[in-house]
Formats: sequence, structure tokens, C-alpha cells
Amino acid sequence: MPQQLVRPSPAQTRPGDPAVEGTGPVPTASGPAPDVSPASPGTPGTGRRAPGRAAGVGRAALPRLAAASRRLGRAPGLVLAGLVLGVVVLWAVVPGAFSSWPPDTGVPADRLQPPSAAHWFGTDSLGRDLYSRVVHGAATSLAATAVAVGVGLVAGSLLGLLAGSLRGRVDDAIMRVMDVLLAIPSLLLSLALITVLGFGTVNIAIAVGVASVANFARIMRAEALRVGTAVYVEAARSAGVRWHTILLRHVLPNAAGPVLALSALEFGMAVLSISSLSFLGFGAPPPSAEWGSLVAGGRDYLVAAWWLVTLPGVVIAAVVLATNRVSHAFANPERNRT
Repeated sequence: MPQQLVRPSPAQTRPGDPAVEGTGPVPTASGPAPDVSPASPGTPGTGRRAPGRAAGVGRAALPRLAAASRRLGRAPGLVLAGLVLGVVVLWAVVPGAFSSWPPDTGVPADRLQPPSAAHWFGTDSLGRDLYSRVVHGAATSLAATAVAVGVGLVAGSLLGLLAGSLRGRVDDAIMRVMDVLLAIPSLLLSLALITVLGFGTVNIAIAVGVASVANFARIMRAEALRVGTAVYVEAARSAGVRWHTILLRHVLPNAAGPVLALSALEFGMAVLSISSLSFLGFGAPPPSAEWGSLVAGGRDYLVAAWWLVTLPGVVIAAVVLATNRVSHAFANPERNRT
């Protein structure tokens, strides 16, 4: 039978005894006493945090990054559309980083040169570098497009929100006006508004924006009607919350998703509409570089210099298709797999 060591009682101990002074652990049959020093959620028995904890967090993020990469790999069209839009936005923000040629100064000796290593898009009838004019024209065209989409988004969302929330005569009056706007072709309506407002990039942007108000109003009204029947909205009404507070705090945030997806789609259509109006001569006056005016300036040389019309037109078409692809991804995430 193994011998057990018993801690002596206080009456049996003397000063200086190791068991009393704490100079060493008391031996037991099971071995030395465990370490009871303070420990943190890391290495036991120490005050230091385990060095592998941060690495564990990093390893946990790797599967999410890999899954996101696989999803993007299954949607090459969306990736390509994002790259196109990113390059065009950079053209508008820092055009000097993409072209060293001045957009409004030409070399008469280099007029109507085809695309080459020196002039990627060739030169126009005045010897100006066409690629530089396309790059510098992105700022004007995209700014006008942003104004047009902003006008349509703000005005249409406000009208649709009021119509879907107040209902009754307000709804009938607003939607009858929207029906009239939808009955008129958007380009024809824009031309009529330009006749009133006058020429210029800002005026054509406002005209295109007003022509798109009805589309935003219809979508916002439908979403406001859907969200207005939700339980939390009814609870807010029962609690005595004011109607405008309900609109801003409950209805608008939950109805904004489809409207934002529509704004991405309308962005591409606005690029096309503004380029069309600029092609007709309602945009910025020469020598300002604008995508539609660049196409219009090259139609007189379509046979001898095909690049003057084709290459700016390809840029416009690429931007419109890219925005349409991104808007479809917002509206239906399942399309990201194709």
C-alpha cells in the first residue's frame, strides 16, 4: 500500500517550514502541485496571448476569399464589365495618366492617320489624337450621365414614394402624369425639353433625367405598396409614429434595392441618350471632346477614315453593355453564375 504524505496541522508546524512559508509545493501522491498562476485565453499558465490566434483568424478568412474568387470565376462577363467601367471611370478622373497627347491641339501633318503605336485610335481631320479625345471626353460624358441619373432617381423616387404611401387622389394624380411621360418616346421628350432649356451638356442631362422620371416612379411606387403592408410598418402606425418618419425610416430603406438596380440600368441608357443628343449637335460646342460629338465629327470621313466613327462608337457600346450587365447582377444575383 503506497505511503501518503499528509500536510501537517498548524499546531504541528514551525516557522520556516517550507509547507508554511510557501517556498515549495507540497508533495502529494499524484505528483507536484499544478501551476495556478493567472492565465489568459492563450497559452495555459502564462500571461501571454497565444501567437497562433491571429493566424487562426487569417486562416478562417481564406475560405471566404476562395469562395468569392470562385464566384467571380464563374461570372467572367461580370468581371469584364467591372473592368470596363473601372477603366472608363479612371479616364474621367485622371485622363492625363492614360494619354500624353493634348486633346484640343493637333498636328496638321498627321491628319487622318490610321491607328498605330503612336496614335492608338488614329487622328482626326485636324491631326488631333483621337484616343486622347476619347479619354478626355469621358469626364464630360460621364458627368452628364450622372446628372441625368441623379435627376431621374431623386425626382422619380420622391414621386413614387408619395404615390405608394399616401394613395388615394395623390396616387391617381401622380401616376396619371407618369403615364403621360411614358406614352412619349424618351428621345422625343428630351428634344422637346432641350427646345425649352436650350443647348449645352447640362441642359441635355436635365432633359434626359426628366425623361426617365416615370421609370423610377413606377418602381418606387410598387415597392412602397409592398413594404407598406409589412408588419413593422403597421406596428409603427399603431404606435402613433408620424407618416413622414415611417416613410424615411421604414419604407424608403426597404424599397430602395430595386430602384438602385434600375439606376444602374438607366445609367447605360443615359450614356446612349446623351451621346445621341450630342451627335445631333445639342451638346457641348466644339472643340470640346464629347463621345457623341466625336462620332458626329467623323461621319464626313466614314469612307476614308473609318476609325473616326467606329472606335468612339465601340467605346460607347462597351460602356452601355457593361452597365447593363452590372445592373442585371444587382437585380438578380443568380445571374452572377453565368
